[in-house]
Amino acid sequence: MSKRTKSIIQFVVLLSVGILLTWLSLRSVWAEKDKILNSFKTANYFWVIISILISLFSHFLRAFRWNYLLKPAGYSVKLPDALGAVLVGYFANYGLPRMGEITRCTLVTKYDKVPFEIALGTVITERIVDLLLLTVIFVLTLFAQFTQLSNLAAQYIIDPLKLKLSSMAQHPTQVVILITICLGMVVGLFLVRKKISKALTGKFGTIIKGFAKGLSSVKDIDKKFQFIVLSFAIWAAYFYSLYACFFAFSGTSRLGQSECLVLLLFGTFGVVFSPGGLGAYPAIITALLLSTYHVERISAVAFPWMSWTSQFILIMVLGILSLIILPIINKNKPEDVVS
Repeated sequence: MSKRTKSIIQFVVLLSVGILLTWLSLRSVWAEKDKILNSFKTANYFWVIISILISLFSHFLRAFRWNYLLKPAGYSVKLPDALGAVLVGYFANYGLPRMGEITRCTLVTKYDKVPFEIALGTVITERIVDLLLLTVIFVLTLFAQFTQLSNLAAQYIIDPLKLKLSSMAQHPTQVVILITICLGMVVGLFLVRKKISKALTGKFGTIIKGFAKGLSSVKDIDKKFQFIVLSFAIWAAYFYSLYACFFAFSGTSRLGQSECLVLLLFGTFGVVFSPGGLGAYPAIITALLLSTYHVERISAVAFPWMSWTSQFILIMVLGILSLIILPIINKNKPEDVVS
């Protein structure tokens, strides 16, 4: 099976998941569709525009911060190219999750002669930094909304885990099979360790070294304090972009920053399950608003769809514009690519 075929299958599967989640979330409120549509008509779009502007600022900050990671590796990207690549990358993620990282690195390889493997290493470093900051958000949320998180953990993690462990205790064969599989994987890795070591030489080894160079660039950053400030500023922009949308609907306008932390935390995970969070993001946020914060049904459904749709339109428009503008502003550059 070719990589192209696998990509198409993955896209179809993930898109199907998104469509299924969208259908499930809308089916339960279809009888109230007129009220939901009316809530969109009467929404305060001033706050939606503010949300979009804050979100755009976060993308600019991410593009600006990228050079802090590229510089230790000996490369740099012009800010217009970096911003365009970031926007196109986000746009690509609506087609296939994680395709955005590949697309983003491909563009700076083409226009700014940054070796692809080094660019990818810096982007993955960004993701590690994002994960660390998401952990910080989780800790803050734990302090601010401990009761709510405890109830969610009990409902969706602890209780199902207890049932699973109880089931496994009644069927010890499953435990034996699971342990056997894990041991088999460890033995398999031990047996092929020499082949793996051999594969890390030659051209493939050069690619791995370039990737590692990009990945390790964070420790060689000249202005570490500025990098940390920019990293927190990016997530602060994500936070306030979501928070501004609260005021677009009467049902969510009473929610505060503590509630926004919870929605940001779980909404981020929702983006992983389908292209751009289609279906998954609104379903998760709606469930939280209904069960945890008891927001009236119409606003609980309308809010996440407004938040998701506004971001989708922003990325779609700017992503397409970037695809058009990048070749124009780089038309006088030589076509050869550093490898």
